[in-house]
Amino acid sequence: MILRQFYLGCLSQASYLVADERSRRAVVVDPRRDVEEYLVAAGERGLSIELVVLTHVHADFVPGHTELAERTGAEIAMSEVAPVDFPVRRLRDNEVIHLGDPETGVTIQVLATPGHTPESVTLAVREQASDAAPVALLTGDTLFLGDVGRPDLLGAAGRTPEEMARELYRSLRERILPLPDEVMVYPGHGAGSACGKALSSATSSTLGEQRTGNYALAQMTEDAFVTAVTEGLGEPPAYFAQEVAVNRAGHASFDPSAPVATMSAAQAVAAHHEGALVLDVRDDQMYSAGHLLGSVNVGLSGRFAEFAAAMHAPGQSVVLVGSPAEVGEARLRLARVGVDSVVGTFTGLHELVTRPELAGTQSRLTAPQAAAALERVDGLQVVDVRGPGEFAGGALPGAVNLPLPRLRESLASLDPSRPVLVNCAGGYRSSAAASMLRSKGFTDVSDLIGGYQAWQRDRADSAVG
Repeated sequence: MILRQFYLGCLSQASYLVADERSRRAVVVDPRRDVEEYLVAAGERGLSIELVVLTHVHADFVPGHTELAERTGAEIAMSEVAPVDFPVRRLRDNEVIHLGDPETGVTIQVLATPGHTPESVTLAVREQASDAAPVALLTGDTLFLGDVGRPDLLGAAGRTPEEMARELYRSLRERILPLPDEVMVYPGHGAGSACGKALSSATSSTLGEQRTGNYALAQMTEDAFVTAVTEGLGEPPAYFAQEVAVNRAGHASFDPSAPVATMSAAQAVAAHHEGALVLDVRDDQMYSAGHLLGSVNVGLSGRFAEFAAAMHAPGQSVVLVGSPAEVGEARLRLARVGVDSVVGTFTGLHELVTRPELAGTQSRLTAPQAAAALERVDGLQVVDVRGPGEFAGGALPGAVNLPLPRLRESLASLDPSRPVLVNCAGGYRSSAAASMLRSKGFTDVSDLIGGYQAWQRDRADSAVG
């Protein structure tokens, strides 16, 4: 048996290749959109990718089933109840996929495990068809390491989070927990994913380890489980609704080699005025020193795709700003979350030296300067763009919590004529938020250098002094 995990850290997303060494037949599970790595891996082992399985309709990324099917001729497969509009092979509960000899070859058993979504499946991989127990479970977003899939995301077909949590309870207790402790667990996501709330940074485990260390698998009643998995859930990122719509309808394949127009500074600024998202992907320090007017800063160094997608309105054109290497990487990462509307790039930032009327700088305050502003600036709006859990642990005086993934939808709660101070934990998200506010017509916006961490250090130093 061949079982290989492909883990994409910037999206906290795992995909898998499963194959029979003798027959050389392979299946890819939940592939990301840039599929070259699967093709290379299959080529190195002489494998034929015959099937692409999606464990559910994803909300946080656009998988590469279309791309992989076009490159290999593989069939696309999902649960028999998957609410999709593109052709798929419908997988029945308990259906067995044979990759080799019917008696001695590798098999994948489809287990219907609704809860995260109604159509979620877990794939039980056996080294031989006759084995009583599987070697591994590919759990998708049903069971994570240290957590389970959120029951409140888009895809529940009108059912409440409580109803979905009850389905998840039964799926875990009836389909997964009866299996032996030594079964390996390979989840669809790791720490950092918004599809759960307490995911481990590990990428594989055993069912025994999860049985003892995962809060959601502890002995408890169904009602207690519902409470445990639904409490403390923040609002999902706004772009999840767009992802679900794309993933239900199907998407055109992404061609990273397709040409994109190179723009001048004037053309990029004009694109902003015409409604495009001008996305500067450099780090926040470079951006604050000088950038195109109207541009929004989401640096590649952080969780770029998720936050950039949150800045992007459905159907909005995108112009990328940065070095040639940076804009190429940004375009790929945007495609992974279904943002295919990149219409141009601006890589000639040196041009701004001779076109100062097209350039801007970002106001950034140190913690002492922010403290002074809180005391002296009338009507100051303090906006904390961290998550609700972070905000609950302490915040600047008078701050309102508008998490960055939903900020675009929350602008009506702010007054563009009043000054704004934005903070996050360390400065990455606040640069994105402050730049977006300015791009939307807010005239007096600053962000806190070093974020709430810097604020806490300064308050502690002031108390000692």
